[in-house]
Amino acid sequence: MPSILDGRMDATLAALTGPEGPLAVGRVSVDGQELPIITGVPQTLPPYFAHYCAEHADKIFLVAGEERLTFAQVHAAAQCVAQALVARYRIVPGKRVGIAMRNSPSWIVLYMGIVMAGGVATLLNGWWQAEELGAAMADVECSLVFADPARGRRMCAIGALSVPTVTINDSLPLKQALAGLDPAAVELPVVSPTDPATILFTSGSTGQSKGAISDHRAVTQGVYNYLAQALMMLSIATQDGSPPDGQPATLLNVPLFHVTAEVPVFLQSFAMGRKLVLMPKWDAEEAMRLIAAEHVTYFVGVPLMSFEILTHPNRADYDLSSVTDFAAGGAPRPVEHVRRIADEMGGPKPLLGYGLTETNGIGCGNFRDNYLDKPNSTGRPSAPLVDLAILDDFGRPVAQGQRGEVGIRSICNFREYYGRPDATAAAFTADRYFLTGDVGYLDADGYLFIVDRKKDIIIRGGENISCQEVEAAIYQHPAVAEAAVFGLPDERLGEVPGAVVQVRADSRVSTDELSAFLFAHVAAFKVPQRIWIVDSPLPRLGTEKIDKVSLRTTYRALVEGEQAGAQTGVVA
Repeated sequence: MPSILDGRMDATLAALTGPEGPLAVGRVSVDGQELPIITGVPQTLPPYFAHYCAEHADKIFLVAGEERLTFAQVHAAAQCVAQALVARYRIVPGKRVGIAMRNSPSWIVLYMGIVMAGGVATLLNGWWQAEELGAAMADVECSLVFADPARGRRMCAIGALSVPTVTINDSLPLKQALAGLDPAAVELPVVSPTDPATILFTSGSTGQSKGAISDHRAVTQGVYNYLAQALMMLSIATQDGSPPDGQPATLLNVPLFHVTAEVPVFLQSFAMGRKLVLMPKWDAEEAMRLIAAEHVTYFVGVPLMSFEILTHPNRADYDLSSVTDFAAGGAPRPVEHVRRIADEMGGPKPLLGYGLTETNGIGCGNFRDNYLDKPNSTGRPSAPLVDLAILDDFGRPVAQGQRGEVGIRSICNFREYYGRPDATAAAFTADRYFLTGDVGYLDADGYLFIVDRKKDIIIRGGENISCQEVEAAIYQHPAVAEAAVFGLPDERLGEVPGAVVQVRADSRVSTDELSAFLFAHVAAFKVPQRIWIVDSPLPRLGTEKIDKVSLRTTYRALVEGEQAGAQTGVVA
């Protein structure tokens, strides 16, 4: 039966999104489908920024080391960037402008300025190596790229690429970092809800990352769907007599080129008047220091992050009582972690979100006591905008309780993969459900349980890794005859890449040499943590494809046996 909390959440959300509510829901036709949409709110990002930066003008928005910037200061800087992009760099609506930087105030202001100028904010993965950056920039035809010094040096290594690059020193205070942009007083274009706003890159099963384009309406509606959930929980907390006190605050401890940091953390903070405390690099003790110093009220990251705080030997040295929720996304959270957060953190509750790059981060949510009751579930579909279905191989809904592919339909879904009509068509059913590649089922209460993946990807601590992409990098080594990449169990990260490699009969290569080769070609998080070198050909299916299922089963069992032996002192 649905829980008492479910009933309260449904009633509260109905009041928020009803005809007289602040987030009233209407309908709009998209590709022949009638979809719910939150009305009476900005449907593009420029007025969204302008409205809330005026409303919260004097509140602190960004904290980065000693630098503290208000909403008004950040919006003024973004306005200057937008004018410089139009006047100096000749950016016109629809042009892709890349950002290749670590988290910083400059990153945030550049994102705002790009979309205010009508450009498409193209979020390049800051962990990529030169080849990966170059491939992505070429794939979506970037007109201009902003980079911090570290990423700028990598781009210098891309000899054949001729994309203009502006280096921004993100270690400087914001004004100095952006000083060279030379803003001019120019009129900015007016963008429409269906104009492209962002490109984020997604690692699917087909190798190289694809650029997923979202329009302004999809992004802003994703923000307001998250806001509806946040206001729902705030209303319930107030009814219970425990409303949060003071300005809400959150750590920005996940990279901004990921949808989790972009939509529910960064963009939602405007509407909430929420302070963002930036962490350029993750460190559990530094996170606890910032939580205590800045009175952080909400924490979200990959499951590993909250677990490292939970188990840190110095946790008792920091006052973490301001935090109301420890949320996670990007990867499953082990059941034991869920219960330990509830039992040992002294008040904060565990939350879990499920969404994808292509859905602008929205999908399902599992909250507090409900999460404790169903810790294996990713929660119920996120109202009011998400329509979730479990589909068979023909895109037809299956009966409740049966397994199938998870499909998500909403106004927040991305529009297309840039320059990839084939991949775009394959990503949607005829009635516009986005096919997630995850296999799951819905229980009688409408909670989603994910049990497998159809796509050949590994999720390492929230980072999606295409097995085919890593295999392609391995095959570049002249000594390699065959290779197969798959996920291995890992207690901290959930899973990590592993590889079995057959070396050519006339060649020799060690695992260390092969790892060093890969580190030069792909981001460090993609490099297999374990590599097994074999002499014989890899097993094959009747189709002559490599039998990755049997390889994964064999080597996962080997690793699990080693881990069990290490815990008991017995060598497997």
